[in-house]
Amino acid sequence: MSLFGKWNTVWLAALLWAAGSGCSPMDSGPMDEEKEPHYVLGKSRVNAMDYLGAINAFEESLEANPHSAQAHYQLAMLFENQESDPAAAIYHYQQYLKYDPKTDNAEIIAQHIASCKQQLAADCLQLPSAPAAQQQLEKLTEENRRLHDQLNQWQAWYTAQQAAKTNPPAGQYNSIPQTGNPAQPQTTSLLPEDVTPQMGATIPAATGGSPSLTASSGTHRPVTPKVAPPVRTHVVLKGETLASIARKQGIALNLLEEANPTVNPKKLKAGQVLNLPPQ
Repeated sequence: MSLFGKWNTVWLAALLWAAGSGCSPMDSGPMDEEKEPHYVLGKSRVNAMDYLGAINAFEESLEANPHSAQAHYQLAMLFENQESDPAAAIYHYQQYLKYDPKTDNAEIIAQHIASCKQQLAADCLQLPSAPAAQQQLEKLTEENRRLHDQLNQWQAWYTAQQAAKTNPPAGQYNSIPQTGNPAQPQTTSLLPEDVTPQMGATIPAATGGSPSLTASSGTHRPVTPKVAPPVRTHVVLKGETLASIARKQGIALNLLEEANPTVNPKKLKAGQVLNLPPQ
């Protein structure tokens, strides 16, 4: 075999060994990766702030050269800072370190990966089931409702007290004008049993709704006026209806409606004061 033939055999063997070991004369370095047309297009789109277009361009660059560390690095930066996709950023950072293990910024890339993992954990973390916390929340909600109902009752009571002061009920005593100096009229409140009717005198009724009783000649018996029963009221709670109130108070529904002729049963509100019929 000639010397030329031997050199050809050696050269072919070297090529086969290089192909088997994953290295080939066609492998490109960082400078060659940055000259790939899709990579160049991706960089121009980044400068134009067309980040989605840049991602598409760098992904096409990886299709042309799957071992392009620079394309992985650019995609990692875009997914971390522009698209808020920490999982994709972690993948491309790791691929960048895989294809360029001797890079000078390996420590900085490791910090980026740790930051993306923290962000990914924060996004995916779900609050654990906490029965105790749920029960406490329900307890607080019920307590808040109860306090709210009590507040409505106190407000209704205060409103009723103010109304009573403004329009006081009829007194339980008879006021008999005394004879005397007409220039200084006096009024004395007497108990019903202390009142002795005079001839022709008129005794006002305590209820205001009964007719006046006129004493006749020769009649000397005390008149005991009818005392109006105390007015009973009910403060409407949330969710109550006239029917439920009637059942709770042990009264007939029609009597409750008659005691509140101006109340619309379909528009009851919490805190509203209803009159209850006398027992």
